[in-house]
Amino acid sequence: MRTFKRIAILFVALFMLSSSTQVKKTQPNVILIMADDMGYECLGAYGSTSYHTPNIDKMASEGILFSNCVSQPLCTPSRVKIMTGKYNYRNYDYFGHLSLSEYTFGNLMQEAGYETCIAGKWQLNGLAYKDSIEDWNDNTRPHKFGFEEYCLWQLTKTGREGERYADPLIEENGKVLERNKDEYGPDIFSDFVLDFIERKKDKPFFVYYPMVLVHDPFVPTPDSRVWENPELRYKKDNAYFKDMVAYTDKIVGRIIQKLEELNLDENTLVIFTGDNGTNISIGSHIGEELIVGGKGKTTDAGTHVPLVVHWPAQIKEKLVFNELIEFSDFFPTLAELTETDIESDGKSFYPLLTGDTYQPRKTAFVHYDPRWGDYVNRHRNQFVRTLEYKLYPDSRFYNLTSDKLEKNPLNPDLLSNDELIIRTALENEFKKHPKWK
Repeated sequence: MRTFKRIAILFVALFMLSSSTQVKKTQPNVILIMADDMGYECLGAYGSTSYHTPNIDKMASEGILFSNCVSQPLCTPSRVKIMTGKYNYRNYDYFGHLSLSEYTFGNLMQEAGYETCIAGKWQLNGLAYKDSIEDWNDNTRPHKFGFEEYCLWQLTKTGREGERYADPLIEENGKVLERNKDEYGPDIFSDFVLDFIERKKDKPFFVYYPMVLVHDPFVPTPDSRVWENPELRYKKDNAYFKDMVAYTDKIVGRIIQKLEELNLDENTLVIFTGDNGTNISIGSHIGEELIVGGKGKTTDAGTHVPLVVHWPAQIKEKLVFNELIEFSDFFPTLAELTETDIESDGKSFYPLLTGDTYQPRKTAFVHYDPRWGDYVNRHRNQFVRTLEYKLYPDSRFYNLTSDKLEKNPLNPDLLSNDELIIRTALENEFKKHPKWK
């Protein structure tokens, strides 16, 4: 009898353990990939005729293509916003810095039981302000923001000490990697991500991959013909931008392929976006329309970035979502996915991914004060917008449908009744935020 009871207890224990493991495995893995300086016009999924991006386009054809994702116009402002879900006036203090007082989506996912890692561009230790920021040399800061493992460029070493592409200077989990002139930074980062996925395949994982591609300098990739000559690997030429876009897509394809090989693709939420618009020296085509990059500016070309979401377990057929999404929305989306209560300036779009009822946001708000160099600082501003209209604090009011480049402010004396209503609504939105100085 005692033997029978022991067997029964063991059976129940094994059943409960099995059930617990099964529940744990149903948690979706999450991979957030963010290209550096890539506007929406760089992807075939948005109609680009300048570049070849079959892997990201395939993600869009099987998932959700967001037509109107609004970022910050510059890298650090976007990183701080997407990682914390807060408008920049709340927590942006220095370019290239994120205060340790902040709670990021790395912390969120780690506390929800996820294995976490970050790879790519960091630029959040405050390297440009060593006299003002005491802990700029702390190589454990990624851990403090919730990332168990990291492989990063510009953590405690500046770009002047070592670049991100050929012969890169990269720090990985507390160590500076040995430099090699034949290594290519994006390959090191993506290999790190693939290895992490392989090692953590039996647990829910969160990968944040803020890429170094396609930021300047525009130089050859290993798939460029001149790569074989080491002397030409930092030869700057805008013509290489096309190769860099293609390599970005290649890396995304490698990640998707790894998920498929491990049978993880079905229940892995993969998000691809960009941190801001394309470099101002790059012109790209959507059909016959030439779009000149607007990085650093508050125009559409500076803030209109790609957003593609792929999650086969939940998204069963292609959807093109034309309403507004802004960078504060990613944090609450991950919070809802993990059933975590948090405060945020954003609006979760998680119900949209699962097919539940979702009320789109009517406006998007940007507070942009980069504090970095004369060129970008001259564009510091706030704006609030709907899909069709945009208002600045100085009362400039634009119809974005007919004036995407914001060349001709609408005459306040010639507004239609509908335009007067919209402008008033946008003015009321401004009142929710600190007055612009």
